[in-house]
Amino acid sequence: MFHKEKSIQLKNSASALYNNLSVLRIAPRRLTYFTVVHANVVNMVSTSWDGLNYSHRQLQSKEPNVATSTSLIMQAAFCALPSRDLLVVSSQKGIQMYESDGSIMVYWHALDTPEAPTAHAVFARGISAVSDNYVCVGVSSGAVLVFDVPSKGSNITLSEVLEEHKEAITDIASECSGSQECLANLVTADDGGNMCVWKSGEEFQLLNKIPGLDMTCSSVKLWKGTVLAGYGTGQIRLYEAVTGILHAEVNAHARWIYSLDIAPFSGLLLSAAEDSFVRVWHLSITPETNSVEIAHLHNECVTDTQICGAKFCDGDGYAFAVTGYDLSEIIRYVQS
Repeated sequence: MFHKEKSIQLKNSASALYNNLSVLRIAPRRLTYFTVVHANVVNMVSTSWDGLNYSHRQLQSKEPNVATSTSLIMQAAFCALPSRDLLVVSSQKGIQMYESDGSIMVYWHALDTPEAPTAHAVFARGISAVSDNYVCVGVSSGAVLVFDVPSKGSNITLSEVLEEHKEAITDIASECSGSQECLANLVTADDGGNMCVWKSGEEFQLLNKIPGLDMTCSSVKLWKGTVLAGYGTGQIRLYEAVTGILHAEVNAHARWIYSLDIAPFSGLLLSAAEDSFVRVWHLSITPETNSVEIAHLHNECVTDTQICGAKFCDGDGYAFAVTGYDLSEIIRYVQS
């Protein structure tokens, strides 16, 4: 069903972080941007669709009053809003927002770091664009910061702090950008596996809490009102977002899941884990019962590699890309 394409070389290898790959298609320019985190650097590659042109850029983690920051980056993710695309980088010191090509930093938000050393690390992790003008970023305290982003310029403001989680945020996902009315359009997950389902707006509204089973939910997605959650147990669970009803539970991987992704138009789901496997699944909704079913479609094994990022390169799931710990390349697969 899928076959391997030519890999994209990176300047540095990928760090072992959840969801360590982000992809942005720039259709008018026939380009795709990829970002992968290595320690305190974001590796950015721009590739033309014909595969002939590549350009590389590296972004350093930043902090005020320091020439070169050593603070580790936890995640870099593209946030596609209707009016603009941003690249958001979260680290141990704060949150940086760039224009999508990485050329200009438009905003910096410092994290509250305690004066005295504590037993708990401070970092930001979990990044998602929500609705027409919001970017949400999770923090190690369990808070979710909601930023209001104007259609252009750098007048980005922190508009709200959502304080429902008690453990560090692991991942955030959203659905529906303005075009259709969604009841639930944001899900946040934490280290204890707990998830909160929200409706965005002037004030974000908590719709539901899905309790965790003391096992980290490392990656989460939202699709047609269904929460898709990947866990440290190697399981994938499908919940109805608003009611929390469990539709399906799959023992998908032998080890910790690091990344999930959904191709919204085709219902293809991608899962990737420490067990070196990337799996493609198909989701379908039964209209009569409104329940979601999941079927296994395809496997790829990246030998001797702890996979840490996997993303579809388009909304139909025609191609996907994979990163692995200590691997200095992005491996690509395309439908046969």
